[in-house]
Amino acid sequence: MIEKIFRNEIAKKRWRRFRANRMGLISVWLFLILSFFSFTAEIWANSKPLILKYHGQTYFPVVKYYHPSVFGREDIAQMDYRSLKLDAGDYAVWPIIRWDPFERNETVESLPSPPTSTNLLGTDESGRDVAARLLYGFRYSIGYAITVWLLSSLVGMVLGAAMGFWGGWLDLVGQRWIEIVESLPYLMILITLVSIFKPSLFLLALLTVFFTWVTVSIYFRAEFLKLRKREFVEAARALGASRSRLIFTHILPNSLTPWITISPFLVAGNIAGLAALDFLGFGLPAPTPSWGELLNQAHHHFRIAWWLAVFPSAALFFGLTLMNLIGEAVRDALDPRKT
Repeated sequence: MIEKIFRNEIAKKRWRRFRANRMGLISVWLFLILSFFSFTAEIWANSKPLILKYHGQTYFPVVKYYHPSVFGREDIAQMDYRSLKLDAGDYAVWPIIRWDPFERNETVESLPSPPTSTNLLGTDESGRDVAARLLYGFRYSIGYAITVWLLSSLVGMVLGAAMGFWGGWLDLVGQRWIEIVESLPYLMILITLVSIFKPSLFLLALLTVFFTWVTVSIYFRAEFLKLRKREFVEAARALGASRSRLIFTHILPNSLTPWITISPFLVAGNIAGLAALDFLGFGLPAPTPSWGELLNQAHHHFRIAWWLAVFPSAALFFGLTLMNLIGEAVRDALDPRKT
C-alpha cells in the first residue's frame, strides 16, 4: 500500500512538472487539434457538400453516396455537386476547403497554379489542391509514424527484455544480430525493398520496423540488466515469484521510463523518414497525399512554384517541432534527478 501511494506521488510530481512546461503542454494540445482535423478531414476538405437541401429533400453527400440520377443527371457516373443548380429554398453547406485531395482543378490555366481564392495554398503539378493534400497528408504521416513506433517498440521490448533478463548465449547472439542490423545501409535496403514490393502504408511500416526496433531493444536490455539484480527483484524471487511475475510486475514497469522518454523523438523521426522516402519517390504509392511528394514536386518546379516548397516545408517543420517539444517536456518530467 505504501509503495502504491509512493508511486502515485511520483506520478503526480511528474505530471506537475510536465504541466509546468508550458511549451510542451501547448504542443500536446496543438498536436491533438491537428490530429483531430486531419482524421476528420472529410468534414473540412471535400468536393461534396456536408448538407444539401434540393427540391425539398435533405441529402448528406459526405457520408452517403447518391447516384447522379437522383439529381436528374443521367449523363455522368459521378455527381459533380458544384454544377448542381439550386432553386429557391435549396441550399448547400460546403466544407471550408471545397476540394478533395485527389480532385483536379480543371479551371486553372497553368499547372502548378499559385494560391488563389479558389485554391488557398495553390495547386500541385496535377492541379490538386495543396491545402487539402497537406491536411490529408498529416493523417498518413502520423499513421505511419505511430504504427512504426508501436511495432518497433513491441519487437524491441520483447527482444531487449529477453536479452537483458536471461543473458548468456541469448544475449550474445542477440547483440551480434543487433550489430549486423546496425551496420546495414538502412535507407538503401529500404528503398530497394520498396521498389520491389510497391508497398501499402502498413507494409511500408513493417519494412521500416525491421530496422528500427534496435534502438528500443538497446534501452530495454540495459534496463533489464540493471534491474534484475536489484534488491526488490531478489526479494520477490526469494519469496517464490515466478519469472513472469518478476518480469511483468517488478522489472517491466520500472524499465518503461527510457522508452517513454524517447518515444516522441522516435515518432518525429518516423514522420521525417516517411517524408524523405516520399521525396525520393519510394514512399507511399501515388496518388496518396504526402508532404514529401509535394516537396519532390517543388524540387522539379523550384523556379515557378514557391508555394510547393514553402507550405509543405512549414507543415513538416511545425509537426516535427511539436513532437520535439513534447519529447523535451516528457524527458524533463521523467528525469529521476528531479523526482
